[in-house]
Amino acid sequence: MIDAKTNKPLHVSTDGTAGPYIMVPRSQLEELKQLLNNHSVPYWVDEDAISLDGAPAIAVVNLGRGTDADAIQGILDTAD
Repeated sequence: MIDAKTNKPLHVSTDGTAGPYIMVPRSQLEELKQLLNNHSVPYWVDEDAISLDGAPAIAVVNLGRGTDADAIQGILDTAD
């Protein structure tokens, strides 16, 4: 799945202690949620989206501890 803002692939981030997460433009949030739902991936979306310097808002989709980040990355990489 390609990030509409950067035109680069979406990436599962594993930094921090809360577990893996995906940062996605708010405009693509529903598409990402549908993809995760179709693969039965549990997640939750932070209530607040981040916008810096007037850029489009970015949502954080949390995948939770113990989630196989590599498997989720594979799902993202094969999505249209």
